Amino acid sequence: MTPAALKHLALSDPIMRRVIRTIGPCTLEPQLRRSPYEALVRAVVYQQLHGRAAAAILGRFIALFGGKAFPRPRTVLAMSTRKMRGAGLSRAKVRAIKDIAKRAAARQIPSRGAALRMTDEELVIKLTAARGVGRWTVEMLLIGTLGRGDILPVDDFGIREGFRVAYGLRKHPRPKAVHAHGERWRPHRTTAAWYLWRVADRAKRVVVAKR
Repeated sequence: MTPAALKHLALSDPIMRRVIRTIGPCTLEPQLRRSPYEALVRAVVYQQLHGRAAAAILGRFIALFGGKAFPRPRTVLAMSTRKMRGAGLSRAKVRAIKDIAKRAAARQIPSRGAALRMTDEELVIKLTAARGVGRWTVEMLLIGTLGRGDILPVDDFGIREGFRVAYGLRKHPRPKAVHAHGERWRPHRTTAAWYLWRVADRAKRVVVAKR
């Protein structure tokens, strides 16, 4: 992220300024060559799972198709549900991935080029029509694939946990409270979100170290 983003966050919010000093430079690097179709499938695999477990399942899913390249939509549609379940995917996730693949094959999931021309809200409306794809999933795509700079996923547990720790709260804030506070971070809320995730990660490591 640009120095301008860090400067804006530091000047607009003293707590965020302290967080930036503690964490250091923002190292967020969007996957700029990944298609929205692939990003959505990956996000569905990762839903409600810890990173390592999800990565293992994703690896087994890709291996079903005989190579390292991410499987194309029609190839996914042809794969049996039994084999996809064998990779560790739940029935709900198999149905979601099949629906995403079906929509991608029908060109109902925009290409990367088309997505870049759409607004954040247009993409949310378009992509949440797919099974298993909610606003959070699209927000992860906007940040991690399209590199949008002003996304704040207020429903994300890590965001609210990082906010709680950074601002010294006893309980997790409501999404509306995080959204309201985040108005001061515009137009660099993605960078702020990245720092809140890092705060949550650091807090988790401290808890584990004390056990």
